[in-house]
Amino acid sequence: MNTSAATTARTMWALFEPIHAVAYFAPEAEAAYEEVGLRGFWRGYFAGRAAPLGPVGPEPVVAAFFTFAPAMVARALPDVWSLTTPGRALELRRTGAAAALTRLLAGHEREVERAAEALVPRAAGLEGSGRVLAAANGALDFPDKPVERLWHATTLLREHRGDGHVAALVAAGIDGCEALVLRSAVDVPRTELQPHRGWTDQEWEAAARRLTDRGLLTPDGTATRDGYELLRTAESATDRAAERPWRPLGPDEVATLVRLLTPLATACAAALRFPNPIGVPNPAGQGCRRTP
Repeated sequence: MNTSAATTARTMWALFEPIHAVAYFAPEAEAAYEEVGLRGFWRGYFAGRAAPLGPVGPEPVVAAFFTFAPAMVARALPDVWSLTTPGRALELRRTGAAAALTRLLAGHEREVERAAEALVPRAAGLEGSGRVLAAANGALDFPDKPVERLWHATTLLREHRGDGHVAALVAAGIDGCEALVLRSAVDVPRTELQPHRGWTDQEWEAAARRLTDRGLLTPDGTATRDGYELLRTAESATDRAAERPWRPLGPDEVATLVRLLTPLATACAAALRFPNPIGVPNPAGQGCRRTP
C-alpha cells in the first residue's frame, strides 16, 4: 500500500468535497432545477446526480447512491424524467453549481483557474472499473469555463471516491441503512442522517438490531470497539481505493494543491452547514467522515 498516496487522497477529499457540495446546498443550484418544474429539493437532487446514468428508474440509483431508502428514491424516479431529460438535468446541475461558485469564490478567480488546471489532470481518465457513478460522470465532456471545469473535476473525484466507499462498506457486510445507524453512533447525529435519507423509524431500529446482533452496537445504541474498528477499516479501504489519482504527485505538488484549494474550500463552506448529511468536514475545523 502506498500510505502517502492514501493519506493524500483523504486530505484532498476534505478540500474538494466542499467545492462539489455547493450543488446540494447553495440556493442557486435549487433555483436552477425549479426553472423546469423540479420543485422541492429532492427532485432536483435525484435528477441532477442520477442524470449521468440516463433516464433510469429507482433501482440502479438505490444501488449506486447506497444510503438512500428505496421508497424515497422511488418518489422521485422515474417521474422526474417526465419533467426534464437527463441531458437538460446535467445542464441545470452544471449551471446551478457554477452560479453558486461564482458568487462564493468572487475575488478568487485566479485561484479557481489554477485549481482547475491542477485538478483536471487528476480527474481526467479516472479508472472506472467497478465505479458506476465515476464512470458515468467520466463520460461527460469537461466544460470550458474555469469555474465549471473546477466543479466538474471535483465531481469526478468525489464520485470516484464515493464508489470506493460503497464497495468498502459492502465488503464489510453493511447495508445502506446500517451504515447510517453505525455512523450516527460515532460522529454524525441521527437527525442529520435518517430524515435526509428517507428511512422510517421501523427500518432504522431494525438496522440497529442487526448491528447489535453482530456486536457492532450495544443495546443502548453506542458503537462497540468492533463497530469503531469496522468503520475505521472501511475508511482506510476507501482511502486506498481513492489513491490512484494522487500517486504521481510529490510532496511539493501536494503542498501546492493544498494551498490552492484551502481558501476555495473555506469560501464554499459558507454555503454548507456542519454537521451535514453527506459528512463533509468543515475545512476550518474538525468534521465528519464520508457518507455517500
